Amino acid sequence: MPIWIKYLVTAAVIVAVSEFGKRADKLGAIIAALPLVTTLAMLWWTFELSGVERTERIANHAFYTFWYVVPTLPMFLVMPWMLRKGAPLWLSFGAYFVGTALCFWLFAILVRRFGIELMP
Repeated sequence: MPIWIKYLVTAAVIVAVSEFGKRADKLGAIIAALPLVTTLAMLWWTFELSGVERTERIANHAFYTFWYVVPTLPMFLVMPWMLRKGAPLWLSFGAYFVGTALCFWLFAILVRRFGIELMP
């Protein structure tokens, strides 16, 4: 599959989320919450890889995506709370990124005890 098709489709998904979000914030959020990027990546691998390599890549990607999403969730509550309390947008973004990194690091340490290795 030509790479330009991958760029075009992937960019269209991101633009669609942005455009829907401008018109209806809940609809934009629903679309953004869908695992569209993950699904697209797995779809591209379906066309580009074969056999065991494709199966393993898709299975690993789905498995790790689940575990990588979990520690990001608290920041989807902290950021809007900060904004509603009057925090500047860029400070809220900064807290979002730092908080997500901190949550991820702590979560990776926690799940390592159960045999799930999230750190590269």
